[in-house]
Amino acid sequence: MEQTGKQARPAGDRPGGMFDLTGRVVLVTGAAGLLGREHARALARYGATVVAADLDGEAAAEVAASLREEFDPPAQGLRLDVSDADSLGGAAARILQLCGRLDVLINNAACNDKVEGRTGPAAGRPEEYPMRLWRETLEVNVTGLFLCCRVFGGLMATRGGGSVVNVASTYGLVAPDQSLYRDPEGRQQMYKNPAYPASKGAVLSLTRYLAAFWGAAGVRVNALTPGGVEDGQPEWFRENYERRTPLGRMARATDYHGAVVFLASDASAYMTGANLVVDGGWTAW
Repeated sequence: MEQTGKQARPAGDRPGGMFDLTGRVVLVTGAAGLLGREHARALARYGATVVAADLDGEAAAEVAASLREEFDPPAQGLRLDVSDADSLGGAAARILQLCGRLDVLINNAACNDKVEGRTGPAAGRPEEYPMRLWRETLEVNVTGLFLCCRVFGGLMATRGGGSVVNVASTYGLVAPDQSLYRDPEGRQQMYKNPAYPASKGAVLSLTRYLAAFWGAAGVRVNALTPGGVEDGQPEWFRENYERRTPLGRMARATDYHGAVVFLASDASAYMTGANLVVDGGWTAW
């Protein structure tokens, strides 16, 4: 029989189950992006009240509206600039006004050059990488993430509990494989820039620092390291990536649903300062 209406929560994870997020308020930054949308959907599916935040406020509102249409828990959209302290302070006040509390922070917002790139092929080389882009990447990926932790993680520490999930990258663990960006004719279409790996390595260090600092306050801080996600890249790039990955494919955006729910929920209650790698085996080689 065809089912209609809002999705039911998985049978094994109804209220009382360790993955259940009913009654929890979760903030997702960068919620209008490819992974941000899927993180928000996964959390809402397991009962969370999601605050979808993004620099694009209209897109954030659209994400929240889609969550309200698909799932039972309420959802809110919010414009948020993670690198702006005033924006963060206003967002914190708004969340407390609307929801009364905050239980989980998913630090997903980030700058990341795609294969098509914002600059010419050679500009990703460390000798030529524009300092403007270096500063912009670190301002969002490191300073912005730290500010979110300070403001929203601080709220949870004051209240005496919560979970912070910092989204890192395989390039925070291993150096970029620049051959991935070489087309079948041998032309280097881009170089993965030095700022992105540097910023994601910092995310992992900051995760460990905050986990140790906030442990006594009941706030868990973990990292999620995703692999590359298929998102309309050129076929030659996808083939390069698939050959380099033990599971033989790029990730789908939905492949991180389980990891996000796990880290947000009581299923990971005795886990902090850790890095959950979900990369199809990329870093196993």
